[in-house]
Amino acid sequence: MTTATPHLGDGESPLRPKESHSEEQSLPRRATLRTIPRLQGGYRRDAPAAVATVARLRREAGRDPHGSPSSWGLDHLATLTALRDQQREEQEEGRAAPRYLSARERAREEEREEREDRAVHLAVTLWALHQQALRDESMHKPGWPLGRAVRRLAHGKTGTTDHDRDGNVEGNSDTTARSDEAVEEVRPTIRKRFVRIGVSADIETLSSRLREIVLLLRTSRIPLDYGQLAEQLYLWQDDNHQANVRRAWGREFHRSYRKDAEPEAGEDSPTPPAGSQQNITTDDADD
Repeated sequence: MTTATPHLGDGESPLRPKESHSEEQSLPRRATLRTIPRLQGGYRRDAPAAVATVARLRREAGRDPHGSPSSWGLDHLATLTALRDQQREEQEEGRAAPRYLSARERAREEEREEREDRAVHLAVTLWALHQQALRDESMHKPGWPLGRAVRRLAHGKTGTTDHDRDGNVEGNSDTTARSDEAVEEVRPTIRKRFVRIGVSADIETLSSRLREIVLLLRTSRIPLDYGQLAEQLYLWQDDNHQANVRRAWGREFHRSYRKDAEPEAGEDSPTPPAGSQQNITTDDADD
């Protein structure tokens, strides 16, 4: 299910809704980045509490964030709620009287919160599937957006670095891929899976298709930037932003990445202007 928000005002980003919070990151991204790195560190150290939490998260993959009673009390939803309450308190500071919402405004706010819940829940549970049984590597890694990870998978690569026959690092893996392997030479089955993600009609279908690709990424030990994915999933649920998210995925897939130009932790990948990238179409996907 998607929804539409009012038309953007002047100066508002096409890929980031206007936030009154002082920080630029959206609530879904912030909640995800407060949850996954902590759990990932504990899981890799085999800390019992983290291992148990990650196991619970894996079982919640594909389920409604609040409709499943077994999800109640999980850290990512509690973190999102705490951040949301903090944001409300900051917005109320300095006001002479509490702000009262009309029925329409309240319904719109509830829809936004539902989109946030679904985005964070989907991102964190996908990471739990991705990290399963991997203690020596982190499957959440800033600078690895969805398109970049799928491109590497489609070229039959593993991990994030290429090695020569002697086991020596050849250099940045993606630079090598761009010079030696054209985008037309990617494995058609992986490309088709990626296109199917792009043409998903609803969040349930998108969730299912993302799980399929994440399991393949886990096998190849290719990471994802789950903070960025959470924000994209939040925006994807809004009809006003869905096309821009789709363009971003396409641009990530085609972009060249250099080791000395990788984004820092939490940094966004470039957002393509409208029309700068060919849209993913149903002509490329078989349902």
